[in-house]
Amino acid sequence: MAGCACSHDIPKKSYSKKFRNALWIALVLNLSLFLTEVIGGMQSGSAALWADALDFAGDSFNYILSLIALSMSLYWRANAALLKGAMMLLFAGLVVGKVVWSYANGQPPEAITMGLIGVLALGANIISALVLYTFRDGDSNMRSVWICSRNDAIGNVAVLLAALGVFGTQSILPDLIVAFIMAVLGFSGGLQIIKKAWAERQQSHGHKHAH
Repeated sequence: MAGCACSHDIPKKSYSKKFRNALWIALVLNLSLFLTEVIGGMQSGSAALWADALDFAGDSFNYILSLIALSMSLYWRANAALLKGAMMLLFAGLVVGKVVWSYANGQPPEAITMGLIGVLALGANIISALVLYTFRDGDSNMRSVWICSRNDAIGNVAVLLAALGVFGTQSILPDLIVAFIMAVLGFSGGLQIIKKAWAERQQSHGHKHAH
């Protein structure tokens, strides 16, 4: 779900070409849906779509880290992960701001647009999970990216439920409740990533001084 604290551990053996290709497919899908949900969230007025976009942004960054990981030392991987965590905190804050603004204005989002984009997002995550399914029993990095894609589908289902709730009740509350829960999860995930990355950065710094 939002804020999946995906591992950025680097496997000892090199990535297979198939895994690299799978990561590229997942990256393109996630970046595309991130942009779609940000624009769709603005058009429909849905805070839940913005919250789900947080998932796609976090995963896109994770896939980029996985693709370039082989050429990065622990120190620079930790710095990149710190950036990812900070971006997740920033985006979670924006989503919470959107929830507060929407609640104050009281205008229900456009449920049909929400639902259509939710279906698109769910499809993208299912494709990502299927593409990465082969590597689910691989090293920690391979496993983490598959688990994230699988778990993100839950967030997409939550958006669809919010869209149904808005459509059925003509109330803004289903959208705001889902958005707030996903933003809190994103905030929690961002903090976890920052904590782990900071520890790795200190560990790397210690190794430098030891040498």
